Amino acid sequence: MRRVAALLGAAAMVTAAGSTAHAATPTFTDATTIGTHNAYDKAKYTYFAQALDSGASLLELDVYVDSLTKRWRVSHSNPLGNNNNCEAAKTPGELYSKSRDQDLGSCLDNIAAWNQLHPDHPPIVFKVEMKVGFNNNAGLGPDEFDTLVSQKLGSSVYKPSDLMGGTYSSLDAAAKANAWPSRDSLKGKFLFELIPGTVEQANPFDHYWTDREYGDHLRDLYASGNISKAEAFPAVLGASSGDPRAGRYDASIRPWFVFFDGDAAAYVNNGYDTAWYDTDHYFLIMTDAAGVSPAISSTNPTDAEVAARLSLLAGRHASVITSDWAAKSASVLGSVAERG
Repeated sequence: MRRVAALLGAAAMVTAAGSTAHAATPTFTDATTIGTHNAYDKAKYTYFAQALDSGASLLELDVYVDSLTKRWRVSHSNPLGNNNNCEAAKTPGELYSKSRDQDLGSCLDNIAAWNQLHPDHPPIVFKVEMKVGFNNNAGLGPDEFDTLVSQKLGSSVYKPSDLMGGTYSSLDAAAKANAWPSRDSLKGKFLFELIPGTVEQANPFDHYWTDREYGDHLRDLYASGNISKAEAFPAVLGASSGDPRAGRYDASIRPWFVFFDGDAAAYVNNGYDTAWYDTDHYFLIMTDAAGVSPAISSTNPTDAEVAARLSLLAGRHASVITSDWAAKSASVLGSVAERG
């Protein structure tokens, strides 16, 4: 079995004898890490800063656009109110002590304050599920999302333009060239992934989901010379065979998707070829990792079970595996395996 080690820079990614190694200096997408589903849930962490402390490489936030109050709500099921562990804390000294149930701006304030305490933390991906999608007509569109993230987190965000580096004409071209930096060089950085929400997908009147809207946004920003304003990477949601972009998106926005997100068991049990995600250096998130056969606890498996599951899905080319393992230690949730 591929050995799994806690993150100690790029050197932490070790392989069993005889396995195929990546490049001498592994990039961000040469690793497989662990993320936490719905990390804003107070039942998982009392404060969102504790989710950041957890060692997890991906943390999920569910966001509703509240078109009545023009607020970005963070909640699992309440579109008009906040129900989360983000607190009214803007400085490091205020963390772990303030009132919770705040909006997305406060969640970002917590992240910024925590970042001051931990400037050398490994890269963390924030998976943002836009539960009802954007509402651009109400001033809650991609532009406003970018502005909010930029105002709160500034240069600590690794953005699409950073991957493109002024050299490549799309995210796809940059990913295929493996323009990703090393994990070590991404210390202190955050990345944002956007996916369409469950409410949005169930709405028969919504035909413009988050993924396509932000894909259009990236295309148009690049065409106008403003790609540096984009703060997030839209993801292709749902496990499928082949390249799911081909039948889903207009050709003009397909090159703006290099994040993919789907159920781990669907990828594994259906025998989907996932090697091409790795070959082209795309970021592949496998959700509900506990559900892959043989199933393990979705909340508190043993450390050995987590290590075995990480090794299994690293071998299936996942970039991040997610579950509800918030009870595990930082040494476990911070584990890193070599991908592929």
